[in-house]
Amino acid sequence: MKIFLDSAEVDEIVQARSYGVLDGVTTNPSLIKKAVATLQGRGEQVDMRGYIERLLWEAKGVPVSLEVIGSDCQTIIEQGRFLYKTFNPIARNAYIKVPVNPAYGPDSQAHFDGLKAIRTLSGEGVPINCTLIFTPEQAMLAAKAGAVIVSPFAGRVDDLLRQKNGQAFEKTDYFPAEGLESGSVLDDNGIVSGIDLVAQCVDLLERYGLETEVLAASLRNPRQTREAALVGAHIATLPFGVISKLLLHEKTMEGMQKFTDDVVPEYAELLK
Repeated sequence: MKIFLDSAEVDEIVQARSYGVLDGVTTNPSLIKKAVATLQGRGEQVDMRGYIERLLWEAKGVPVSLEVIGSDCQTIIEQGRFLYKTFNPIARNAYIKVPVNPAYGPDSQAHFDGLKAIRTLSGEGVPINCTLIFTPEQAMLAAKAGAVIVSPFAGRVDDLLRQKNGQAFEKTDYFPAEGLESGSVLDDNGIVSGIDLVAQCVDLLERYGLETEVLAASLRNPRQTREAALVGAHIATLPFGVISKLLLHEKTMEGMQKFTDDVVPEYAELLK
């Protein structure tokens, strides 16, 4: 499974790359704005365009998703073209993030505008990461429209199910992949957890030979990351804090202390 960093912080990108496990980066406008504001607060002279260019360069060699903000087909197409034409030449690694359904309500005429935009942009060679996936059928339609990545939001499905059951929770709390054992709302139209959503997206796309990669998004802890890998997610996008916890285990640290305590002086001298 590929590991993407869900961040717009250049320092986090550089550090994650140094670990040797960074396969990509996902961003959104809020993350970019926050990163720019942080640097400006330190007195650096940087604007959003210049910062995005820097971000892409630091992530050279791996894909970076940049998000459109339009809510109708033509605007999404225009913004996607602009982002790709403007920023892909920096390091040839820009992907455009498009919502699967940009409509704000059930009576909107824009429900399929995301798919139409994906079809147009992908036909022009623009690689699309289709975002805000909450059902396997959304993933299937986005893949058929030409998205190279579909992003089911696992953590947000877990939040929805806990909210519907009146549970108090922290977003980083683990939610069982097999779903809730009790409560009035046990599933979201057949989806019992965020990991179940990811699994069903993988199964559906593989069943029909669709080559689109499934990116497990909105993952909040290492166990959820492991479960995404076990159900076949091609990619997991993780906040830096989650990546930082993937290697932690008390027995590993205990073992390192024991190894150190057991080192004989002659062996240590040999390795100097």
